[in-house]
Amino acid sequence: MLEKAPQFGEIGAGLQLAPNASHALASLGVLDAIAPYAVYPRRLLWRDARSGARVTALDLGERFRAHFGHPYVVMHRGDLLDVLLAAARAEPRIVLEVTREVVDVLEDDRGVRAVCADGTTFAGSAIVAADGLWSRLRTLVHDDGEPIPAQYVAYRGTIPVAELWEGAGLEDVTLWTAPGLHFVQYPIRGGMLFNQVAVFRSDRFRADGDDWGLPDELDAHFAVGCEAVQAGIARIRRDRRWTMYDREPIAQWSRGRMALLGDAAHPMLQYLAQGACQALEDAVVLADALAAYDDPADAFVAYRDRRYLRTARVQYSARLFGEIWHCGDVGATLRDAMLAPRADDDFAHVEWLYGWRRSG
Repeated sequence: MLEKAPQFGEIGAGLQLAPNASHALASLGVLDAIAPYAVYPRRLLWRDARSGARVTALDLGERFRAHFGHPYVVMHRGDLLDVLLAAARAEPRIVLEVTREVVDVLEDDRGVRAVCADGTTFAGSAIVAADGLWSRLRTLVHDDGEPIPAQYVAYRGTIPVAELWEGAGLEDVTLWTAPGLHFVQYPIRGGMLFNQVAVFRSDRFRADGDDWGLPDELDAHFAVGCEAVQAGIARIRRDRRWTMYDREPIAQWSRGRMALLGDAAHPMLQYLAQGACQALEDAVVLADALAAYDDPADAFVAYRDRRYLRTARVQYSARLFGEIWHCGDVGATLRDAMLAPRADDDFAHVEWLYGWRRSG
């Protein structure tokens, strides 16, 4: 495993793992290992950011677990990475290398060689590129230019639970929405931290600049929020922001003995909380394909065939949900009226997403 950074680490905080991801973690043998760090929320609760009124909810309790076979988990990204890293280190066939930025891949009849920025090379029978949204190796498989900016920016941060204000929800994943913005809150790290993510569409967006989505815009957009939203925004970190990007789906995930995985193959907007989930699905399907085929090139084609239509649907659905969350007043009124009659334990609309199984 070749890692560009000087150490294995994770930037960011909260992570949502729906039952499809829990199933993948169970298949990888690490689901039990995340339990000390995990939080199992009671509901996904959607509320109006301005009035505080409930829009709808999804019950994540016993009936949900029985239906999907696995729980909905929220946790710190770093905690999940630590669990996966410990599992990798326990496997003698895995070698972990840091400060290894792969800049090229060379292939011949004997296999592949990964060429690193420092001049070192690593030989193997195949290579899997999991180098994220800005994947350099993707261009060797399918060069479709730069990621697509969504004109939205996110601010993220955590608060110790001991510092929370009265009324902060510790049992749910709470989504607050208003036209052009949303705010997500939930506990992580076994309930010790409270994760917050504030997202808004910047009025100053410029594709060729970085002087947009600044903290003054954050405050101006969320000034419409109710008291509970204001309390959270007042405590969110402002020292770093993340701009939102995705790409159009592609069907070409491999070239010979090199394949893409995760955001390198299918970067998506965050509105379904499925980026990490889909990467975990990828890993399980790829492992099965490599076990089933002698030639890695054949395995990569089989892996792609199992994955690309599903991930394309998730990518497009994430964009759609962003539009639904952020729609204007008339659209929001119609949306809320349509959602109001839905029962909290009606899982039909998430069956296609959460019901994924390794053999399916």
